[in-house]
Amino acid sequence: MLVCNATKQQFIDDVRANLITEAIENEVARKLNRNSPRSEVTSWENSLRFMMSALLDEAIPASAGVAIEYNIPLTNRRVDFILTGKNHPRDDAAVIVELKQWQSVEVTKKDAIVRTQLGGGVRETNHPSYQVWSYGALIEDYNETVRSESIRLVPCAYLHNMKQGHAINDPFYEHHTSRAPVFISQDALKLSQFLSQHIKYGDSNNIMYRIEHGVIKPSKNLADALASMMQGNAEFLMIDEQKLVYETALDLAHRAGSGSKQCLIVKGGPGTGKSVVAINLLVGLTKREMMTQYVSRNFSEVGSSKPHDPEKQSLSEIIDRLSDLYGAEVSDVDKLHFTNSIADRTERDEVLMP
Repeated sequence: MLVCNATKQQFIDDVRANLITEAIENEVARKLNRNSPRSEVTSWENSLRFMMSALLDEAIPASAGVAIEYNIPLTNRRVDFILTGKNHPRDDAAVIVELKQWQSVEVTKKDAIVRTQLGGGVRETNHPSYQVWSYGALIEDYNETVRSESIRLVPCAYLHNMKQGHAINDPFYEHHTSRAPVFISQDALKLSQFLSQHIKYGDSNNIMYRIEHGVIKPSKNLADALASMMQGNAEFLMIDEQKLVYETALDLAHRAGSGSKQCLIVKGGPGTGKSVVAINLLVGLTKREMMTQYVSRNFSEVGSSKPHDPEKQSLSEIIDRLSDLYGAEVSDVDKLHFTNSIADRTERDEVLMP
């Protein structure tokens, strides 16, 4: 779902006339049936004025398309800003921009994770380059129209309140910033150049309409990644909190290796990605030569893995490995009962171990 769509010139005119925020609020209420909190409205007021300034560059065509608050299908994630048109070879293109109000960040030792001021405290969260790149990859993986019609997606992030870029562009994050560059306050002209480089001609093909109404179908690459994962390659995309939970679990697993017991309980509703994280951990920990067990409440999904074990385990092998986990021979019914009891206690917020 798309909240707001216009041309570059219409967007600039609406921002200058102080109409853009009200227009977005009205569309959110109409399409999403909810009111916008004041914090969200303030972020639109601030960020969209900075984007208007970036779009004033005449090298960016007036007929380029502007899309605001695009909801990625099958998720509750929204892309802040998209600029559409044609690149220099006249291929359809869409620049995906993640907008942040952040003023500073701290480097962490976790891949694609930074620490910044959020929700009244300093918290760990995804690096914006990883976040916006993962959004683009998600759209491409699930939107057949984007793939079949060769719409080029170009991700970037704009942290317009940030004065110093040393931490956000730390070499530790180079793998992510090379795929989705970060622009800070002093990079305003660089952002304009980046946008004009990828959107040289106007949007004459209703690119955003085609993306929004595209056929939702997993790509062959995604299917191959899932199949490859069964052989020990963690390629299933994690976004936002999924990545944070994954890196936190890896960190705890390494601490446990020194003899300090660790327990991490992750809660979330259906579709929030708990299984995605669990499967990635099964693969990631196994590749690190750690003994790993994956036990699901659904008995048909119980899985297990040992280091250097390249083939999918059969159900009988899984049962044997569960016996190893419990340290004694027990019946299949007892194993299932034990697994279900863990799930039940977790739902009741009971402590599983000290």
